[in-house]
Amino acid sequence: MCRREASEAPVENPNVLTLTDLDLPLQSAYRWERERADRIFLTQPLRGGVVRHWTWAEAMNEARRMAGWLGEQNWEPGSRIGILAKNCAWWVMADLAIWMAGHVPVPVYPSLNPRSVRYILEHCGARACFVGATDEKEAAIEGIPKGVTVVAFPTAPPGDFRHWAALVKDRRPLAGNPLRPAGELATIIYTSGTTGQPKGVMHHFLALSYFAKAAIGMLSLNENERSISYLPLAHIVERTGLEIVALLVGCRIFFVESIDTFVADLQRARPTLFLSVPRLLAKFQQSVFEHMPPAKLERLQRVPILGRLVGRAILRKLGLATVRFAACGAAPLPADLLLWYRRLGLELCEGYGMTEILITHLTRPRRVRPGSVGQPVEGVEARISQAGELLVKSPMNMLGYYNDPAAAASSYSADGFFHTGDLGVIDSDGYLRIVGRIKEQFKTSKGKYVAPAPIEGRLSVHPGVESCCLMGAGEPSPFAVAVLAPDARRRCAAPEARQELESSLAALLLQTNAQLDPHERVAFIAIVDGPWTIAGGHLTPTLKLRRAALESCYHPFIETWKNLGRPVVWETEP
Repeated sequence: MCRREASEAPVENPNVLTLTDLDLPLQSAYRWERERADRIFLTQPLRGGVVRHWTWAEAMNEARRMAGWLGEQNWEPGSRIGILAKNCAWWVMADLAIWMAGHVPVPVYPSLNPRSVRYILEHCGARACFVGATDEKEAAIEGIPKGVTVVAFPTAPPGDFRHWAALVKDRRPLAGNPLRPAGELATIIYTSGTTGQPKGVMHHFLALSYFAKAAIGMLSLNENERSISYLPLAHIVERTGLEIVALLVGCRIFFVESIDTFVADLQRARPTLFLSVPRLLAKFQQSVFEHMPPAKLERLQRVPILGRLVGRAILRKLGLATVRFAACGAAPLPADLLLWYRRLGLELCEGYGMTEILITHLTRPRRVRPGSVGQPVEGVEARISQAGELLVKSPMNMLGYYNDPAAAASSYSADGFFHTGDLGVIDSDGYLRIVGRIKEQFKTSKGKYVAPAPIEGRLSVHPGVESCCLMGAGEPSPFAVAVLAPDARRRCAAPEARQELESSLAALLLQTNAQLDPHERVAFIAIVDGPWTIAGGHLTPTLKLRRAALESCYHPFIETWKNLGRPVVWETEP
């Protein structure tokens, strides 16, 4: 294990927030257990439209009973315990139970394959693992190593496991309020492994709470907020921006049953807070365009009163009419998409973070600058190196990488700034703009470097494009490989629709190239069959592109595509 003790963290920044014991997640849960015992905390949809609610008292009672069972196992304090499940009420209760029992939760993405699950649980030396529904169903659970105790949530597939319901029924609740100090190891969060094996990022309790407290202050959040949890809780955005915020402010969390019920679950929750990623927001937009063409919507929005009414109606159908603050992260959000939602009336902002540093930048309400991820959270110091890399120092910087001291040591500058690997620009007001990843830059045969992310963002605004990857290392010019949204794929079965899409993409390519430097200009867009999926190895669990895998997949087609000499080519020609 490699870690920097909390007492060694730099504290010279006078803007660092002061946290008390009541600002820590476990201590906050004890408070609401006392003060809001009968108020609903968790709402879980079950099969057949049935919904189950837990009050704060009920949720803490189950968490205490599970903590009692964990205590009976006599594992050494600080034992690692995995949580492999889609988001659900039991996920949050398991998190609390592990903390109460003196152990360390290790979230595992529910979309991982068995090999990746086994790597994480073996690497961290997990004693046990809570399991629930996963994207890989039984296959993911096959990755749990022998000797690791499995406890099944009610959402887990059938198996010879210990079951949550039976264990909490047969146990007395853990008495008292066991405390976990601010500087103690709170969790190990594994990175999504974009460029190699995942790393186990260690964070203390203060780091988890720091962003939550800052967000509560910036956004004036209170106990009446309603949030819906569907992004993976194994990711820092959902863990700190939703779960920890809810624990600190004492508000309500709703969960989602499935993709098919997502809009209905949203409409039930009527969230006031909504966290999302660009891919989902683009899908929402595409679903709107399926019922109302973009040109028609733009005409309606030009009429002041009618435009507001249409925007509200669309947000109601999406289940977002009650949202007063929405944030997007995990990947660059095209400026056109952000402005499209804001024209509908959604207060959509961007933020920036990484597993190693949590969430460090956020756009304040009514202070949006399209293309920017906002200003630093209070107490965060950010600067740009001579190489253009964003460097960050704050109380949220990781303690280190689990069992990887060399990688941890090389991640920091001599004065304690974390090397993010992101290329950034900071303006005079402190607004940060991310322009790409250092490792994602590639050099064309002309000897010039190209940063793909900004160009991909420009091309991805097309309503028919679901995802786009810019390639071209060693080639005369970069080119884009794109997959279509499902509706666009269906429509393109008709020759006239295919020709119409080709023409619109060619026009977008011309418009995009006019805004780029000569060495960045895109030679063509290749439409490939797709879709790109996590299971297929095209995307990480956080829906980032696995560039090396995509480049390997499409490398055999490059010469053929170039020789066609067209602005838009197809992997499968008609």
